[in-house]
Amino acid sequence: MLKPEIRGSGPDLVMVHGWGMHPGLWSDWAGLLAADFRVHLVTLPGHGGNDAGGGAQLDDWSAEIAGQVPDGAWWLGWSLGALVALNAAYHQPERVRGLVLVAGTPRFVTAPDWPCAVDAGVFEQFAAQLRQDVDRTLVRFLSLQVRGSDGASEGLRRLRSQLALRPCPGEQALSDSLQLLQHSDLRAVLPGLQVPLFWLFGERDTLVPEAVSRQVPGHCSVITGAGHAPFLSHPEACGAQVRQWLLQDERSRYATV
Repeated sequence: MLKPEIRGSGPDLVMVHGWGMHPGLWSDWAGLLAADFRVHLVTLPGHGGNDAGGGAQLDDWSAEIAGQVPDGAWWLGWSLGALVALNAAYHQPERVRGLVLVAGTPRFVTAPDWPCAVDAGVFEQFAAQLRQDVDRTLVRFLSLQVRGSDGASEGLRRLRSQLALRPCPGEQALSDSLQLLQHSDLRAVLPGLQVPLFWLFGERDTLVPEAVSRQVPGHCSVITGAGHAPFLSHPEACGAQVRQWLLQDERSRYATV
């Protein structure tokens, strides 16, 4: 497994990227946060040149990441990374100080009692396309992440250029992690989480609608004009939100949960 990249000094902050990506995606935004935190940029199994790890289940991934980072760190997860962070906090709450969940949701696919998600057919199409053309599927997914956001064209260009900086995930790793997005449902664990939660949503996110903010516990904030990657389109606004919440007085932080 690749070791986390570490930047800055201060309270430990673990940053977990999303499907098909790698830590280089955080780039400038990690630099902003490193002014106040010791940032640990981890690489998901099978992504960014990392090996596939010891298993393809959410439990396997969260345990592998937890074994690479300090106990008592804040975890910041984006998209699939938010699922990994939520799972780690549920199974090992003594090791996780709290969570920042960027464009995160406990369930990505719609259900009769969960309309604020993506239709299952969307992920089924991705799975079918993935078997035919990995590169094209990744580009289509990147397009969904910036759709509707301010500066969508520039955001897509940046995502594509950053993705190309490291090895592309293999088809098996992409398939395994796509299944995590398709089949994971962590709604039942939310009430029992013992750590503070801060959710950061994009107003125009087409993968994780901002309506999720009204369905989850914890403190929620919505970035106006942002899509599924708000830290790319609105890095300063997202950074200010994260710093304000994480650096506030301990008593005030827990009072918001």
